[in-house]
Amino acid sequence: QVQLVESGGGSVQAGGSLRLSCVASGYRFQRYCMEWFRQVAGKEREGVAGIYTGRGGSYYSDSVKGRFTISQDNDKNTVYLQMSNLKPEDTAMYYCAATERCGALQSSRVIYWGKGTLVTISS
Repeated sequence: QVQLVESGGGSVQAGGSLRLSCVASGYRFQRYCMEWFRQVAGKEREGVAGIYTGRGGSYYSDSVKGRFTISQDNDKNTVYLQMSNLKPEDTAMYYCAATERCGALQSSRVIYWGKGTLVTISS
């Protein structure tokens, strides 16, 4: 049974940092690309970062490029999202996702989702 479990969310002030983690289980970790999405109530889910777990390499949305960094630890089957210089508009529920459609940050192509972790940024 595939599981994606996020952690690391919380409340910080603008300009601060957080690191999210996503532990994957139930499949060979490098089978899928891993992505992070976020969603605010009433809005569509937005892809923010992804990583090619098999060959390395990452991709980002314009809204977070230069502030967020995605990485992986193959020994721990874990993907991280380091978020820096956080802004109030980064407030959202953040979801970890596994996809075969690498590079696209398309929620419709995600195969597995985690349950999410909440990030709140105060001004």
